[in-house]
Amino acid sequence: MKNLVILGAGTAGTMMANHLVKKLNKKDWQITLVDQFKSHYYQPGFLFIPFGTYQPEDVKRTIDEFLPKGIQLIREKIDRIDKDTDTVILENGRNVKYDILIIATGCKIAPEEVPGMKGDTWQKNIFDFYTFEGSCALAKKLETWPGGKLVVHITEMPIKCPVAPLEFAFLADDYFTKKGMRDKVEISYVTPLSGAFTKPKTTETLNYLLEEKNIKIVPDFAVEHIEGENGKMFDYGGEVVDFDLLVTIPTNMGDECILRSGFGDDLNYVPTDKNTLQSKVKENIFVIGDATNVPASKAGSVAHFEAEILTENILKYIEGKPLNPKFDGHANCFIETGKGKALLIDFNYDVEPLKGKFPFAGIGPLNLLEESAFNHFGKMAFKWVYWNMLLPARKIPFVTPTMSRAGKKFDKETV
Repeated sequence: MKNLVILGAGTAGTMMANHLVKKLNKKDWQITLVDQFKSHYYQPGFLFIPFGTYQPEDVKRTIDEFLPKGIQLIREKIDRIDKDTDTVILENGRNVKYDILIIATGCKIAPEEVPGMKGDTWQKNIFDFYTFEGSCALAKKLETWPGGKLVVHITEMPIKCPVAPLEFAFLADDYFTKKGMRDKVEISYVTPLSGAFTKPKTTETLNYLLEEKNIKIVPDFAVEHIEGENGKMFDYGGEVVDFDLLVTIPTNMGDECILRSGFGDDLNYVPTDKNTLQSKVKENIFVIGDATNVPASKAGSVAHFEAEILTENILKYIEGKPLNPKFDGHANCFIETGKGKALLIDFNYDVEPLKGKFPFAGIGPLNLLEESAFNHFGKMAFKWVYWNMLLPARKIPFVTPTMSRAGKKFDKETV
């Protein structure tokens, strides 16, 4: 019997296990999943915990609940991958041999990368919301915070869900307005980018919304160090941003087992073919989700689209057939803008978010790159979709793994 090993039981790893258990002959293949944790988190829900929209129990389930029957789960920490001997070495010293390896180890925040970020004032006046613990701690802080200078900050790209920091700024505006204290809060959005987003047309729309909501944008800010006790953040050019409350998205990095394996890039992401999702490390190693270095958004929707295509390519690899270079970087994201509205963006490697209708041309019912209450309902419904369709690897109706051009308003300048 041959062994297919999946590293990581997060969104991408769980989806791959559910896809492949239906496709591989159980007499020929043993599927093994390795993950040290017991809990699975709905990470998009971390955004809503600080504002009381979700409670901690709304975003937390057990890993085992979503794993299919017939796979082997090894609950141990991964030390490293020995690509030359096709072996995963666990922290307890156990060796796990594989014929095919899928790396789905994700990424995590690394606040220690910025001097002063994770100092004495961490979770006192400096918070993250990209972790379960961080979002819960921030919720308690916001309940009693009297106001002042709130800074929403991105350290560097790439990060999980690139729109989440913007969503936090928009929801903070709404939150403090509802509390009757918006006039006591000065909100700034500090980013290393030259605008609110990585794509021009989306940046134009989002910059307008920031201005409309009286949120100051500070672009091109590359943080050098932070003085939490003084409430000051310094960039390499000498610019200083003052804060009373800093909500930061620290550097995002791939798992340290990739560093120990000796084949990651500077941020521990695995070199990956952006169209086939086969690693550039060795032909029997594939990568999915946040663990890759492909130039696509690190978001759950991307992992969902990748999973469908990667499943096809693994079957082709087993059959000795050429892989299909099909993945186009497709991403589909709702952007909460506050006051019960949201935007929807749908794009890929080559086509930036455009206005139009989704998923049906001329009908929608969702509007692209325009605020609507319907988009907000779509965002809030996604939690049910995640638990009940995404993780079990059930197909979402009318949404294809590659981006559809139907319904989008193209012009001559569009790439």
